[in-house]
Amino acid sequence: MIHQATEILNNTFGYKTFRPLQEQAISSILGKKDTLLIMPTGGGKSLCYQIPALLLHGITVVVSPLISLMKDQVEQLNELGIAAVFLNSSLSSDEYSANIESIKNGNSKLLYIAPETLFLNHIYEMLSGIDVSCITIDEAHCISEWGHDFRPEYRKIIGLREHHPGAVFVAVTATATPRVQDDIQKSLGLKSDVRLIDSFDRKNLYLEIAPKTNATEQAVKFLRKYPNQSGIIYCFSRKQVDSLYRDLNNLGYSVRPYHAGLPDDERRKNQELFIKDDVQIIVATIAFGMGINKSNVRFVIHFDLPKNIESYYQEIGRSGRDGLRAHCLLLFGYGDISKIRYFISQKEGQEKRIAERHLQSLIDFAETGVCRRLPLLTYFGERYSQEKCGMCDNCNSSAKDLSDITIPAQKFLSCIKRTNEIYGLSYIVDILKGSKSEKVLNNKHDELSTYGIGNEFTKKQWFYLSHQFTSLQLIHRDEEYGSLKLTEKAYEVLKGDLPITGKIKDDFDEKARANISENLDSTLFEILRSKRKSIADKIGIPPYIVFSDKTLTEMSSILPISKKEMLGIHGLGEIKFEKYGHIFLKEIIEYCDKNDVKETGPKIESRAIIPIETVKKSFHTTGEKFNSGNSISDIMAETKYKKSTILKHMLDYISEGTPLSTDRLLNESTLSPEKQKLVLDKFDELGTEKLAPVYDALKNKVDYNELHLLRLYHISKKLVSES
Repeated sequence: MIHQATEILNNTFGYKTFRPLQEQAISSILGKKDTLLIMPTGGGKSLCYQIPALLLHGITVVVSPLISLMKDQVEQLNELGIAAVFLNSSLSSDEYSANIESIKNGNSKLLYIAPETLFLNHIYEMLSGIDVSCITIDEAHCISEWGHDFRPEYRKIIGLREHHPGAVFVAVTATATPRVQDDIQKSLGLKSDVRLIDSFDRKNLYLEIAPKTNATEQAVKFLRKYPNQSGIIYCFSRKQVDSLYRDLNNLGYSVRPYHAGLPDDERRKNQELFIKDDVQIIVATIAFGMGINKSNVRFVIHFDLPKNIESYYQEIGRSGRDGLRAHCLLLFGYGDISKIRYFISQKEGQEKRIAERHLQSLIDFAETGVCRRLPLLTYFGERYSQEKCGMCDNCNSSAKDLSDITIPAQKFLSCIKRTNEIYGLSYIVDILKGSKSEKVLNNKHDELSTYGIGNEFTKKQWFYLSHQFTSLQLIHRDEEYGSLKLTEKAYEVLKGDLPITGKIKDDFDEKARANISENLDSTLFEILRSKRKSIADKIGIPPYIVFSDKTLTEMSSILPISKKEMLGIHGLGEIKFEKYGHIFLKEIIEYCDKNDVKETGPKIESRAIIPIETVKKSFHTTGEKFNSGNSISDIMAETKYKKSTILKHMLDYISEGTPLSTDRLLNESTLSPEKQKLVLDKFDELGTEKLAPVYDALKNKVDYNELHLLRLYHISKKLVSES
């Protein structure tokens, strides 16, 4: 039958030859052998069950999780003259009935259906009465709780075996680790042990990970490299999608948003415009892209950190399907890790442990100093032997970017050894940095010889170094408890027998940045703020799109008097300078001349030499401490801050879009549930911008600290619902 399959490939689908594994997969399915097929996105998985569907006697049922995928596949098949239908909620009642009749009458060769629809009584009964020759489970990783997109409905699919004992089962996916592969095989009861696994290496994808500084400016700078090219920008939340879409639209880019909060018609229209090249860029949540076979996507930007490696791999796989070079940029920020950790904290038991491992694997991948393909392909169980791929940022960095990091490695490894290999990364770094935390002092680790010997690096730099030590196989992390363990190779480093080279990541000069707010010229700040409002009103955009308050604050502190100095300001690149920067530069020079003002702040030279990480402000530390389990009292004891200061820090923290733990905020409140509800209702009515109106409305009976707490709860809950 493979000869007939080749004819269909040539005459119906228009392809000359099979891709790797396609012929084996088709032969296996035609031979009625249950088959697990793993191919990268764009590798040609669909043909492996579509061609057998045309040769087998009955109907092929394709279980698919997404409406967009079904519609796209069925439209393509119908265009080729192949009788295929789908059943889902997007159909009108007449269309739905017509498709049911087509299935019953044996006129359709393929049925695409979601698992939720598959198990509706009338559908289940209908399929029990017809000849089903093949059951294909697309996105099969969804059946595994170890997968990145576990769907409990998929677990029911094994029940179809009883009603269709003669049907061959086919499981296909682009992303499955060896553990997930085993789970798929077991959960579907696959009778044969046929596993066809293509290489996960998409050689035409250039992989780059950049520290996230000013994400919008970084995205715009990147987009200038690909004028009039198709690309996807993935964001963590709907709110971020809408914000970035507005920014890019105002800058004149051909762009549309896509997320589940948009009306169905608008979402479909935006997707259609992108597919037809009427729109070049789509800004989307992860809801976008599955099952869309647009071949000419030249770039994918992850504006925010994806949830795990599987999601990252699947999303970058939507670019370069034509085999030509595509560029994949991930902006890596520690604030994004906090957001994901917050959502993980809401999970329990096994689900929580799996999510934590997924996140840690992603961080390890993002911070590796070796070829990006090594940890990426290793994660999926594939051996990668090349020293350099030539298609990632790490492999293309020059030798001069590497430093001798043997001594930092010895300090780090020695600290792990002296604490008996039972602590995690953050605690080891605390000791190296000479932390005076209660835990370090109670354990008497301030008496260790490694205490305080690592102050030449910031905490983030130590984190970055530690991931290189992992990649170099000097340490490994205990999966269950998170403690760091030494390898045999580590002892060679400690003895001085093995030198180590790697990258030392730059960080901002914290003192220079800390002085900025102290040197703020408030009069100039108000002049610049007024100018910003005037510009924004004229062109009909919000003032913050012109420049953020942070940008104006730096201008009013540093007092730049040249283009070079202006380009060193946060949030100000070439594009913004050409549009607005020269106007503000003129205002600053005139103000300095008129008032005989000299520069007061630390000078930042040019963007080319600005260190790349933003300083972690104290409110970031406070927010992260609270979300990691410290109570407000704990933070007060450790930092010596007043409660009002802690609450202000927490408000600043969530203002950047990262929620605080809502359950723990309510636990901090001393009010009864009834009073809490009364306060929250008032916030719904009066808003959260100011506390005084709520205080007055409650007749001064709830103190301000309680109002602060419940405002934090109200805003955090809203942030969670918008993500």
